[in-house]
Amino acid sequence: VQLQASGGGLVQAGGSLRLSCAVSGRTFAYMNWFRQFPGKEREFVAGIGLSGGTYYRDSVKGRFTVSRDLAKNTVYLQMDSLKSEDAADYYCAASSQYMTSPSGMNYWGKGTQVTVSS
Repeated sequence: VQLQASGGGLVQAGGSLRLSCAVSGRTFAYMNWFRQFPGKEREFVAGIGLSGGTYYRDSVKGRFTVSRDLAKNTVYLQMDSLKSEDAADYYCAASSQYMTSPSGMNYWGKGTQVTVSS
């Protein structure tokens, strides 16, 4: 199993980025996005189930949208109205059960860095 995240970069505050996470090896019931600030624990950002149900942390609701393409086995995180406090390393993670804790993830991809300039 491999998770390959991409799409990070530098964006101005108020701008948008779309992250992608390509999964190979199997299809997971839940796909999630986490982020990590320097010196901090990873925190849950958004997740999506096989049926398309989505869930978000409060601070990104209305700005971030998680989606998945089952045919491509890829999950996306559309990030709009980005703020400086969104700047972090973003990670995709797969789980077989509904979980929002990092310890509940079965597989992780490498991080992709998001930088937001003000």
